[in-house]
Amino acid sequence: MFETFRNAWKITDLRKRLMYTLLILVLFRMGCAITVPYINPAVLSTFFSGTEMLGYLNMMSGGALSQCAVFALGVSPYINASIIIQLLTVAIPALENLAKEGEEGRRKITRITHYTAMGLAFVMSIGYYFILRRMGALHYTSGWENWFSAVVIILTFTAGSQLITWMGEQIDSKGIGNGISLLIFTGIVSRWSSLYTTVRGMLTMAASGKPQYYVFLPLLVVLALAAVVFVVVLTNAERRIPVQYAKRVVGRKMYGGQASFIPIKVNMSGVMPVIFASALCGIPSMIGGFLNVDQATHPFWYAFFHTFNYTSVVYAVIYLLLIIGFNYFYVAIQYNPVEIANNLRQNNGTIPGIRPGKPTSDFITKALGKITLVGALFLAVIAILPILLGNLLGVSIQLGGTSLLIVVGVALDTSRSLESYMLMRHHKGFLE
Repeated sequence: MFETFRNAWKITDLRKRLMYTLLILVLFRMGCAITVPYINPAVLSTFFSGTEMLGYLNMMSGGALSQCAVFALGVSPYINASIIIQLLTVAIPALENLAKEGEEGRRKITRITHYTAMGLAFVMSIGYYFILRRMGALHYTSGWENWFSAVVIILTFTAGSQLITWMGEQIDSKGIGNGISLLIFTGIVSRWSSLYTTVRGMLTMAASGKPQYYVFLPLLVVLALAAVVFVVVLTNAERRIPVQYAKRVVGRKMYGGQASFIPIKVNMSGVMPVIFASALCGIPSMIGGFLNVDQATHPFWYAFFHTFNYTSVVYAVIYLLLIIGFNYFYVAIQYNPVEIANNLRQNNGTIPGIRPGKPTSDFITKALGKITLVGALFLAVIAILPILLGNLLGVSIQLGGTSLLIVVGVALDTSRSLESYMLMRHHKGFLE
């Protein structure tokens, strides 16, 4: 991979794209460090550490949310809007027709996605403002100063979210691509400095009379490297269903007769099921943080909200089941075996040993179900492993499953993008 970047740097056009991408990422990190006016972010440190949902959003924004920075919302509104529009495209015929209209239809859907992201960012900004108000992080809470500061804070958060989306699109058009993903990647990597806290905590425990932590630390490093290799292998793994195309004569020429395959990736849904499951599991914890339920007055609700603690076994089980369920759902809306079978029949293609039509779609459905289960278990293991290790070692594992999947996936996609640029210029690269 380092050889890929070195070869890319030798090409003038790619060097300009890399420098432009680096400039955008630096500006993004600067925006994550500029605090919005009229706010004292130090008040929120305890609240963010105890609320999983806000901790997840803080991770996606590169720590900007807990710092009340200009880019506090990150790319979450745009990602949520993209998911919503993608789901509605399957359910609403008008959006489905737009998706089939080619480039012009895609531009209209992109515009609708941007407007939806703006609305979500505005709603999230209002909610975040009330969180700041409840936690006592505002400088003004009454008078005209309160109204003026509320307008400034809400509009700044909303505008910052839209600016990040624009910066990601600039990386797509003038940089090396994968703009939104690279911004998330940069935010996650910038938070890895907190790994020092985990290592220091384990060394402190070892020095205080628990020498087993001297063994746990290198074991943790080995497991982290093994998890990265595991993610890389299964991210690139796929099941190839063979396809044979029949020969046909057109005039004096014969066409077809070649063999091909239908690729089905093991991790077809990417990190989306983990993101959905994290968001859903974090909602009770976030509501409990808002309500601040007293244990003596409301013991049932206190126990209910604290059941969804990140270190709870119940949380881990629910998290696991939601990841598997969302993985099946996401694959179902993306992959249509009936449509694939019809396309094969129209192009005189068949799967060896399987009759065209319904038997072909049933065979693809069965194969897809098995691959989806393997992919779901893969995602669940990567997401649950940090929780189990944290409970076993008694420390907080900062490198979560979502972070690992995003970082490895973006690194692989970026490497492939650079490879495609170099292959067009006949340069030898990493993946050849």
